[in-house]
Amino acid sequence: MSVAQPARDRIVVGVDGSQPSQQALRWARFLAHAADTTVEVVTVWQPFTAYGWAGAGWAMLPSDWNPAEDAEEILGDTLKEVFGEQRPPGLQVTVREGGAAKVLLEVSSGAGMLVVGSRGHGGFAGLLLGSVSAACAEHATCPVLVVHGATPPPAV
Repeated sequence: MSVAQPARDRIVVGVDGSQPSQQALRWARFLAHAADTTVEVVTVWQPFTAYGWAGAGWAMLPSDWNPAEDAEEILGDTLKEVFGEQRPPGLQVTVREGGAAKVLLEVSSGAGMLVVGSRGHGGFAGLLLGSVSAACAEHATCPVLVVHGATPPPAV
């Protein structure tokens, strides 16, 4: 019989497929290993209206487009890129709809730590870079690690 860990014993990490989020995932795995806890990987997607900006003008999104499936695919690709075929034991995966900062703050409530990259795949590059990590650092109810640069964590 397995005993569920208290929520504060997990480390939550936000992943959007970007290089900074991959680094955040590597650091979350290292910290979870050092603390003998688990990692919960969270990917968030936002719904779009029926129309979106497409380069030089407005374009209709394909009717069969499923952003939740795309988010799951991005998450799967990121996990494979970072861990290969050998995922850490106890790894939890969460894909949710909503605003990235809001969802990360909700999921990390009561967690031991929240880990995020310094910037990710945002809307207008340069305009809002780091807005999710800044919001998480300011409003989280647990410690937050914002991973900058490409320095890898020590080997696990």
